[in-house]
Amino acid sequence: MAKTQHWLIKSEPSVYAYAQLEHDGSTRWDGVRNFEARNNLRAMREGDLCLYYHSNEGKAVVGVARVARAAYQDPTSEEDWSCVDVAPLKAFTEPVTLDAIRARKGFANLEMLRRNRLSVTHVTAAEFKTFLAMGKTEL
Repeated sequence: MAKTQHWLIKSEPSVYAYAQLEHDGSTRWDGVRNFEARNNLRAMREGDLCLYYHSNEGKAVVGVARVARAAYQDPTSEEDWSCVDVAPLKAFTEPVTLDAIRARKGFANLEMLRRNRLSVTHVTAAEFKTFLAMGKTEL
């Protein structure tokens, strides 16, 4: 069995908040139109874990989702774009704000800070574990 990978996915809460994902039970993560982010989607496997980041408003990691379906053709485009399905796993007890993320010395190489325009970035297992601790959340 393949090792679980970890990711960070971004959504504006006014567009699709984590609470909406919890309500819906799952969603298609589509509309990504950046080649690097698309390639990250294509690298996702069913069961991988995703930190759910509220961008623009709130600016915080607020929960964990899991990849429910690996990459497939994004039905919102006739071009070569991909999407995945994600399902909620657990909301964070405490949101981890962007300011707290930037202040964390261990996050100097965090992709979301270095590649801040990407909506889908890789997270190491150690970074993921640190996020859980900062969010006072256990899986």
